Parts: sequence; structure tokens; C-alpha cells
Amino acid sequence: MSSKGSLIKGVIIGSLATAGAVAGSVFTYKKRVIQPQSQADQRIEDNRRRANRKAHSAHVH
Repeated sequence: MSSKGSLIKGVIIGSLATAGAVAGSVFTYKKRVIQPQSQADQRIEDNRRRANRKAHSAHVH
């Protein structure tokens, strides 16, 4: 019975370790890929709005 208990304990610990590694990978991907892309998109959108305001205010008589 002892080896069966060790097997179950090992499977549980291995599953938790794998889940932790996957969670860490997802978090790292989000921080390194998704967040910078969102910031770049926001910066582009802000620049577009600013350019539109300048263009419209330059042609007001």
C-alpha cells in the first residue's frame, strides 16, 4: 500500500507543479507580448486623436 500512496502523492505533486509552470508561462507571455502590444495600440490611438484635433483646429476660420 505504501508504494500506491507514494504514486498518488507523486501524481498530485507533479500535477500541481505542471499547473504552476503553465500559469507562470501564461503570466510571462501576457507581460511580455500582450501588454506591450496593448500599450502600443493605445499610443497609436492617442496619436491619431491628437493629429485629428490638430488638423481640424488648423482649418477653423
